[in-house]
Amino acid sequence: MTSLTEIEDMIARMAIGDRAAFDGLYAATSAKLFGVCLRVLGNRAEAEDALQEAFVKIWRNADRYRVNGLSPMTWLITVTRNHSVDRVRARKAKMNAGMDKAADVADAAPGPEALAIAASDRGRIVDCMAQLDPDKAGAVRRAYLEGDTYQELADHYDVPLNTVRTWLRRSLLKLRECLSHDG
Repeated sequence: MTSLTEIEDMIARMAIGDRAAFDGLYAATSAKLFGVCLRVLGNRAEAEDALQEAFVKIWRNADRYRVNGLSPMTWLITVTRNHSVDRVRARKAKMNAGMDKAADVADAAPGPEALAIAASDRGRIVDCMAQLDPDKAGAVRRAYLEGDTYQELADHYDVPLNTVRTWLRRSLLKLRECLSHDG
């Protein structure tokens, strides 16, 4: 198993163009990052494509990673999740524009492992999410795992747009605080 220090070292070496470091990082993290893509996209073929595209982004942006005391896996997962969410949003935009409605769309219900995207310890995430109000926890899941926009959340929960923004901001702060106390 590759340590976090080794992963940080590979990212730093990638920033100066070290292809061997890229190969090592891919070997060490691709399975976990593929799981992130698959959970967000719900389609194996699309997840495979998204993983490759995410690694291109990681290669191109390796110089932007800074060792800051946080897990390098958090950075890798964030890049991968954001790319996957962008694909979901692009898919939704195509469908809303009147494109082929029969496109293969992932089930909108989050899977049991969807809560584990941002951390390796699923239990901590579940425990921290359980401390949130159910509507706020649902809004976090829909925004960050399913790609719903703030407006879609406001419509779904029948609350003003700024309320959704406040919910998400406060919920993420509570999650970060909860996870930092458990680590």
